Amino acid sequence: MTMQTRSLGTTGPQVSALGLGCMGMSALYGDADRTESIATVHAALEAGVTLLDTGDFYAMGHNEMLVGEALRTAPAARREQALVSVKFGALRSPDGDWAGYDGRPAAVKNFAAYSLQRLGVDHIDVYRIARLDPDVPIEETVGAISELIEKGYVRHVGLSEVGADTIRRAAATAPIADLQIEYSLISRGIEESVLPTTRELGIAITAYGVLSRGLISGHFARDRQLAANDFRAYSPRFQGENLQHNLDLVEALRKIAEQKGVSVAQIAIAWVLSRGDDIVPLVGARTRERLSESLGAPAVTLDHADLAAIERAVPADAAAGDRYPAPQMAHLGSK
Repeated sequence: MTMQTRSLGTTGPQVSALGLGCMGMSALYGDADRTESIATVHAALEAGVTLLDTGDFYAMGHNEMLVGEALRTAPAARREQALVSVKFGALRSPDGDWAGYDGRPAAVKNFAAYSLQRLGVDHIDVYRIARLDPDVPIEETVGAISELIEKGYVRHVGLSEVGADTIRRAAATAPIADLQIEYSLISRGIEESVLPTTRELGIAITAYGVLSRGLISGHFARDRQLAANDFRAYSPRFQGENLQHNLDLVEALRKIAEQKGVSVAQIAIAWVLSRGDDIVPLVGARTRERLSESLGAPAVTLDHADLAAIERAVPADAAAGDRYPAPQMAHLGSK
């Protein structure tokens, strides 16, 4: 299999057409198998996936250490092709609670020092604050990342979940490779102002949640019981009538997928890929089986008739429920 490539904006590196989001291997979606997680990272690298995404606050450093172990135990050639994207800034307590965000320059450099150690690398390829710190101008946070670039500890500046005004201010401070933000068939908030802004400025999109946390994967059962440590147990889109409505959308999408001889997940990822060469979907596969399915998405061709059928089946704003609980929605640049 030859993995297609795309650029992370006009200032960023070439990356694989799909990236691997590693968060679910450590946190927020119930228990995961460490051995299978590492095997999945290895399988992704072997298939030509180059972009690995993690965060220093995913299970309080656990995910970075897992990614570090996967890189350390991968064949040298595969390890060298890997580009690591890291989010920082979210504050956690020992019991796992969230305590805001810290984008102060001193904190940025402190977070980076620990991430480099946990990952076992000498530089981070793309570094970004996970959410805007309302008490620190984005210029100061981006400026601190730029200083890390000057010293060789970081290669590129990224952004995460910010709106058009913040994007412009950040881009006026330093070259921005990409904006990481949720984008899927049922999460299309970026289309109004964020996506036009990034395209004007030559900034790529790395899209997470392309399967809406498994909701539109075609594998989520209506009667599935979620563990207490699974984010979806509290996510509005997975509750009661919202869930039933959203799964009805999935069934409409399934009919189109079956007509094309592909899976629901593949057609959902292919739709994100079809939105532009400046968009790199991050797939959150936690097993080699789910990864293999996702890797088939770039080969799915959607013509105008297919896209029109998908739009009829799952119109914009068709989803029921917000993508995060209310307190977290306040931190998002694109709701």
